[in-house]
Amino acid sequence: MLLSYYFANMNVANRRIVEFIRDQWVIPMNNNSKFANENNIDEKTVRRIREDTTYQISLVTIQKICEAKELLLYDFFKMVGV
Repeated sequence: MLLSYYFANMNVANRRIVEFIRDQWVIPMNNNSKFANENNIDEKTVRRIREDTTYQISLVTIQKICEAKELLLYDFFKMVGV
């Protein structure tokens, strides 16, 4: 039971992270290719962030975006609220 609670919370945290990146950075830029290039990630990943409601973002992707934005992971997670 505890394990299923943990995974449910991880899914909620994942959605918050993906939606934050999508809403704060991807959609306002309105250019998947440019966002991908500026953040050193694949354009397919940007499309998944933007469109895939089941996308599980990797820590590596989060790190690359934070590095490009000159954000510490701690500060990013604080901004997202997870």
